[in-house]
Amino acid sequence: MSCYGCMGSSDSRYLTALSTLLLSTPESASFQRELRYVLDLNDDELRQLLDLSEDHHVTVRAINALEKGAAATGQDDLARRLDAPLAIEHKRIDNALRFLNAICHHLESSGCPVTVIKSLDHWPDLGGDLDLYTSGDRDEVIRVFTQDFAARLQPQSWGDRLANKWNFQIPGLPELVECHVKWLGQTGEQVALAARLGQRHVERRTLNYVFPVPAPEERVVVATLQRMYRHFYFRLCDIVNIAGLVRNRSIDFAELKKAADLGAIWPGVATLLVIVSGYVEEYGGEPVSLPPEVTAAARFSGRRTYVSQKFLRIPIVPEAAELYTKQMMGIGAQRNFRAMFRLSLLPALATAAFLGYRITGSDKGIW
Repeated sequence: MSCYGCMGSSDSRYLTALSTLLLSTPESASFQRELRYVLDLNDDELRQLLDLSEDHHVTVRAINALEKGAAATGQDDLARRLDAPLAIEHKRIDNALRFLNAICHHLESSGCPVTVIKSLDHWPDLGGDLDLYTSGDRDEVIRVFTQDFAARLQPQSWGDRLANKWNFQIPGLPELVECHVKWLGQTGEQVALAARLGQRHVERRTLNYVFPVPAPEERVVVATLQRMYRHFYFRLCDIVNIAGLVRNRSIDFAELKKAADLGAIWPGVATLLVIVSGYVEEYGGEPVSLPPEVTAAARFSGRRTYVSQKFLRIPIVPEAAELYTKQMMGIGAQRNFRAMFRLSLLPALATAAFLGYRITGSDKGIW
């Protein structure tokens, strides 16, 4: 059906196993096949599979699925092999949530309204860093982190400066904290969308904490900005998270379109949803039903994606380039000249990042 199955490396084989275990039902033949595959892995191979699950922010969910499946077939040995990495991951998450709760309280009490974006979307997993959005004052945000938490302000890349984004390293917290201030988007072009995210956030109870998180519609929008307009690749967590929102009927699609239209990214949102739906179907999951207006607005499907270097990727040309062009046209129709100017810098920024990567092996100073 698609390039989802175009996999040759061990990482790609592990990705097939993880996708099936997380998306299909335990009773299905495909789930049982992948469970048997994992049961036959030696300790080094199992470690590699868990490393990949960490890259995709699905470690807890993957281990839970494996342990449940193994227990149902009397394979207690697998649970023994997975108990230690699961305990380590829970300890990491507990520590991160404790810091995240304190950070949110300090920012709020300093007049910086905050929303936790992306990180808690993966629950019961947690992302590789902690992502925040605040409408507060930049200098006050930096003061809170550097004075209240003794954080080290990390060097900003060109992209970070355009996006009005800062990264902080806090003692005792291995994860970086990434804070978007007032704007969203790779070049900080999304002002109205960012304001909407903060205004519509909802409370979410996670363990013993209550965090402000985006409403479901803004969760999809933020994922779209990150995956379809910046990184051009998906993690497995993105697919599992969004499929869950659609299945649970958490998304008001009219509200979603209203939010996406603010940033002229409705084609990207629709395309992301169609890719998720196709991927779930490919790996035997419960069908993800989308309204006709979503499928009609999508620019391409999962047939145009491919797996490379651990992730499901979107071709830059012509697929990603077409979405960029549509966004520029939409913003032009809105006469949003600030956003048009900022987005016009994106091709040069991307080219510089590509050249920097080819020369130095890193694009961190640019992207």
